[in-house]
Amino acid sequence: MEAAVVRMARSPRLGLIHQDLNRLWRRERMARQKFYDSIEDGKKVEFVNGQVVVHSPDRFIHIKVRHRIGNLLENYVHVHGLGEIAEEKLLICLTRNDYMPDIVFFGADKAAGLHNEQLKFPAPDLVVEVLSPGTRRRDRGVKFEDYALHGVAEYWIVDADARIIEQYFLDESGRYQLSVKASGAKEVRSRAVAGFRMPAEAAFDDAMNLRVLKTMLK
Repeated sequence: MEAAVVRMARSPRLGLIHQDLNRLWRRERMARQKFYDSIEDGKKVEFVNGQVVVHSPDRFIHIKVRHRIGNLLENYVHVHGLGEIAEEKLLICLTRNDYMPDIVFFGADKAAGLHNEQLKFPAPDLVVEVLSPGTRRRDRGVKFEDYALHGVAEYWIVDADARIIEQYFLDESGRYQLSVKASGAKEVRSRAVAGFRMPAEAAFDDAMNLRVLKTMLK
């Protein structure tokens, strides 16, 4: 991004570029407010790079995987008093874009500032996105960049069809680095959710999920 700014600063068209960007930003802010005003309860919609993205219904496999991961995270977080977990329909409002991730975690500090009537939420500490045909490109593209830019410390990309969890941590340069690509019995160990760990298969198999939950609650 800095290189692009330097190139524009050296261009004789800098003033024109600035005017064009201002017009674009004003139009986008108006479109974003219209988006906020038109959101209906129960619908999953996002505002991405000036466009409203309406999501199609989830496949059953997507719903099941999201629920299994969310179930383990929510129980662990509440048992240990670590913060708050939420599954989709929660609007994360970043500098330019608004997303409804599959699962988010707010650590204790951020969770303390949340209230029951809140509709817009800040960047969480952990985001989990379960890939679908319609979201795959954004989950690996604009969201990957945007979550890192806004300091989301940990990002999981879950492929329900391949039964794989990719876990990324934010490095010192503010970029995501792949920590593990887990499947089967290989564990995913969270940093954002202190002490939480689960075999990848617990996201894809009910029996394994129940075994992990029972162990976790002992």
